[in-house]
Amino acid sequence: MIPHKTPADTEADHLVEVIDKNNRPLAVLSKRTVHRQLLLHRSVQVLVFNPERKIYLQKRNANKQFFPGRWDISARTHPRAGESTFDAAVRALREELNLEIEHPQFVRELPAGPETGFEHVALFEVTKNTLPIVPGSDSVSEGFYYSPEELTCLVKEFRELLTPNLVILWESGLLVPA
Repeated sequence: MIPHKTPADTEADHLVEVIDKNNRPLAVLSKRTVHRQLLLHRSVQVLVFNPERKIYLQKRNANKQFFPGRWDISARTHPRAGESTFDAAVRALREELNLEIEHPQFVRELPAGPETGFEHVALFEVTKNTLPIVPGSDSVSEGFYYSPEELTCLVKEFRELLTPNLVILWESGLLVPA
């Protein structure tokens, strides 16, 4: 009998580029292998803000390998081998939030290290979003827009409900629109 692959299995098996400390590609391996071996690789994270400057947070589905059921930034993914970070940002918005955004704005890069899960992070944002968000059932269970004050309360009082990534970005002052 052939085992049935879940969407989480398929996502974990896609190929990503292993990089050096200068973000240059070295090899192509499965995302699962890269995470298991703690190899440097790329990720894309997208922050979505509404016109009131509230940030949309997603609640990760219970089937996620890392931090299931915790609140995280709006959308995130790993660029597939050969995929640009910009294209990965557009894909993450479409797949996770059903948002068709043509031009997310690049904010900055964060170097790969233990605090980023060995991911070289390309951070993008969408400001003043008025399009409806419909979380994708494979990776996101629900979502909500939070004001800066509500987000501060979440980080200070309910840290165990949040991904470490969300907390690190909040502590770095990056969860406000540029």
